[in-house]
Amino acid sequence: MNEETFLWHDFETFGADPRRDRPAQFAAQRTDAELRPVGDPIMIYCRPADDVLPQPMACLITGITPQTARERGVPENEFAAAVFQAMAEPNTCSVGYNNFRFDDEVTRHLFWRNFIDPYRREWADGNSRFDLIDLLRMMRALRPDGLEWPDHPDGRPSFRLEDLAAANGFDTSNAHDALADVRATIELAQRIHELQPRLWEWSLSLRNRDKVVDLLSGGVPLLHASSRFPALPACGVAPVLPICKHPHIASQWIVWNLGVDPRPFLELDSAELADRFWTPSSDLPEGIERLPIKLVRSNRSPILAPMSVLHETRASALEILPPRVEDHARLLGRHPEFASRLAGLFQKPGGSDADPELDLYGGFPPRSDRPVMDRVLRMRPGELGDLDAPFVDERLNELLFRYRARLWPESLDASERARWEQFRQRRLREDPDLASIRLDEYRAALETLRLERPEAAAILQQLEEWPGEIGLPTP
Repeated sequence: MNEETFLWHDFETFGADPRRDRPAQFAAQRTDAELRPVGDPIMIYCRPADDVLPQPMACLITGITPQTARERGVPENEFAAAVFQAMAEPNTCSVGYNNFRFDDEVTRHLFWRNFIDPYRREWADGNSRFDLIDLLRMMRALRPDGLEWPDHPDGRPSFRLEDLAAANGFDTSNAHDALADVRATIELAQRIHELQPRLWEWSLSLRNRDKVVDLLSGGVPLLHASSRFPALPACGVAPVLPICKHPHIASQWIVWNLGVDPRPFLELDSAELADRFWTPSSDLPEGIERLPIKLVRSNRSPILAPMSVLHETRASALEILPPRVEDHARLLGRHPEFASRLAGLFQKPGGSDADPELDLYGGFPPRSDRPVMDRVLRMRPGELGDLDAPFVDERLNELLFRYRARLWPESLDASERARWEQFRQRRLREDPDLASIRLDEYRAALETLRLERPEAAAILQQLEEWPGEIGLPTP
């Protein structure tokens, strides 16, 4: 059996929306369990398609223009296959920085568009995934010695990778280059492994779903690190009490932030609770507090720990007061009917009307479609047009048409070319739900950036030319 390895990886993308924006660059470095490099690093660019525009600011941040990616890159199907090959090697833990919330969503949607199983690399053949960012939150809160911890100008702790790298003397000359970010993430992990080996091993053990479920089933307060909690005073760490399982998703648990007194919420009816939960805090009336619950996913390596690891001095600094935590937990335990009302907030979702590319979470395709998806990957471009609605899941039939149109437009007949062009124009110019930026917004952003960022004139000129290069009208 192969020894476990870690695949440290990062995407640079043409925007911040992992469903609608496309990858520009992927980099990875494999290490062994002691975090020593294994093999050569991976660096690959993705050739952009002609049905999506880049976010101009994303190009300024990364320095990657669509022309650069076109010159250096491979088609998206080949890019996806290379990413999958690296991640799917047996006994690989795919790990990054904030990857659960961003890079893994890029990966899943990339695979979905290209007929690769979006989830298999996460669990099959001894594989797993992990994210370093919440471990850093827990370390800063509980065991901060040994690392330098940067703050934002307003005093809030910063967990931005480039800030942590700079504060700790790592090379930051190529920040937002995917391979440079991978190397910075590995250096951070090596420091944690050296400084806090028990915290490191404990956190990795939470990749085991059964262990997480045992913790959540214990009915006792736990410490939990998450970006959902305020950065001050406890660095995104809060005491929580598991209330109940999600009524429809077995891997998810509803937890209560025990730093918040439940008394003002206990008498609220279901409609009032829903308002307090689904309304953003910024939109709630002054003096009305948002419902302090969140979901914990047992299959997403949540960073949890027993309350006993919180030393008295750190508890005081973080303003986590054990007597208050215990009082709030006892109070919630005396109101089981409240847990039922909280569970009722999460109704079973109805049918989705999302575009097929954006509807990854609209349900698993039937098993009978998986062999057809595998067959698509083996077929030559000229053969794909002979497949007439081969899938039971209609989302996949539309994805197949777009897969052909993006990668092999010469395989389309006249009616298919017209259909593709109609879709392309709708996405690029009309429908705000299909793309993160439309042509009019794109040009307005460029106009603003030309005034604000004169030093970026070369990149902005390439971005100005890009719409014409993909067949859109020039102003």
